Amino acid sequence: MTYDHNLEADGKTPYDDADMLAAADGHDAEHEQHPHHIQSDRLKRSLSARQVQMIAIGGTIGTGLFLGTGKSLATGGPGSVLIAYLVVGCIVFVTMLSLGEMAAFIPVAGSFCTFAGRFVDDAFGFALTWNYWFNDAVSMASDLVALQLVLQYWTDNFPGWAVSLIFWFLLIAVNILTVSAYGEVEYWLSLLKVVTIIIFILLGITVNAGGNIGHHYIGGENWRIPGAPFVGGLGGFASVFVTAAFAYGGTESIAITAGETMHPTKNLPRVVRNVFWRILLFYILSILLIGLDIPYTYPSLNSKSTRTSPFTIIFEQVGAQLAGSFINAVILTSVLSAGNHALFAGTRLLYTLAREGHAPGVFGRLNRNQVPWVAVLTTGLISGLCFGSSFVGAGDLWNWLQNIVGVSNQLSWIAIGITSLRFRAALARQGKTHLLPFKNWTYPIGPWICVVLNVVIILVQGWTSFAPRFSAVDFIAFYIELPVMLVMYIAWKVIRRTETVGLDNMDLETDVHTVDEERNVEETGWWARTKRISIWFF
Repeated sequence: MTYDHNLEADGKTPYDDADMLAAADGHDAEHEQHPHHIQSDRLKRSLSARQVQMIAIGGTIGTGLFLGTGKSLATGGPGSVLIAYLVVGCIVFVTMLSLGEMAAFIPVAGSFCTFAGRFVDDAFGFALTWNYWFNDAVSMASDLVALQLVLQYWTDNFPGWAVSLIFWFLLIAVNILTVSAYGEVEYWLSLLKVVTIIIFILLGITVNAGGNIGHHYIGGENWRIPGAPFVGGLGGFASVFVTAAFAYGGTESIAITAGETMHPTKNLPRVVRNVFWRILLFYILSILLIGLDIPYTYPSLNSKSTRTSPFTIIFEQVGAQLAGSFINAVILTSVLSAGNHALFAGTRLLYTLAREGHAPGVFGRLNRNQVPWVAVLTTGLISGLCFGSSFVGAGDLWNWLQNIVGVSNQLSWIAIGITSLRFRAALARQGKTHLLPFKNWTYPIGPWICVVLNVVIILVQGWTSFAPRFSAVDFIAFYIELPVMLVMYIAWKVIRRTETVGLDNMDLETDVHTVDEERNVEETGWWARTKRISIWFF
């Protein structure tokens, strides 16, 4: 058996006991006949295709859609919101195609962060992984802060920090158990969100057609009120992109589950092809209906102290107060689901940092159930940032965290595009393109468009921090990620004297799973077809 010596701490293996060591040996034995070197199968591959698909949806349909759309509508208007979500949706779709072909070929827990170091430069991978780990920790914090905003729908007479503290402990407990427990919890929470959004779409159409409290046909009148459909001019339009990036953020992190997914060469391409179309459908239809049914001037859409979800508003327009409470309760569970997913993804990245020697080896320790428990606790501790809301106010803090996470997501999408271009170039140079289990049909134009568009959007979306007057706090939230990541990249490059990986020397052997494996695990017959149909829906 072989293992990464960077994981050793105080002379011990990264496994806490002999049972874990035996489990690792079992993984090695499982791959003895594999034609390539398998070094990353130390996490337990127990996530089914059913769970992985719902985890992908659960990680993206959360606070960004349920709460962030209210802020977007208030600051940009219905036209700006719809265009921005369409553009960002297309960017993320191509990004997922690029990431999907890499993750199916090399299904490891570090995903695109590992690929950045392996296919571009170790310093690039170092900076990106630490950035995205912090992104996930902050995402969990933002979800716990959003929890307080959602609870304000019912009452203000509660200590927000205490509620966040209770659910903070709950999320850490779920993630420190088995990965299958995390997967099952996430599956049912995500299924609830999907069903709710379908109900919301039907209700939104009904409300617009006149099935509301006033029995009034709304049509497109909210697009014609003064200031609409483009509110705030260019600045308002540009500012919506960061909230759209926050809302879509997490789609790319589905590839982080690759290290714990059964039959990754078969299941990951299926997830990439199916899930994003459903997410895009849910997002665009929801955004369109929100813009049609709710005026951008509606109170509390973007208040400093409180925020009302557009979903709750539309449910209330049906005429039943109970309907508003129901959707708000669903939003509450979705916030917890998004926080659960952020903690899971951040934990796997910190584990990857330890495995690759970019962080102390103790973060790579696994418990009896092959869960990186030290990484879970550490990532959870960083999310304690949410308790800052006691001093600055939940509304303000959530705005800042949302901007920081949104920019971090965009940087990750740029990195995935750059890494994909290098990866495909090396495959062509080494004559291995035919081994891909899944191919990005937009290559090479798609990745290039994503890189260029994301760079432009990052530079212009902070417009509102300059006008009508300069806001230092907003400026920092929009742009702090850029110098931080640059400094980390330069520092690691100077300290370790790293070099750009050459196409001929790029490692396309270790942890590789080829198209041949996909054929070997492909099921046939009526039962297999039934399973594939059920997976598409659920």
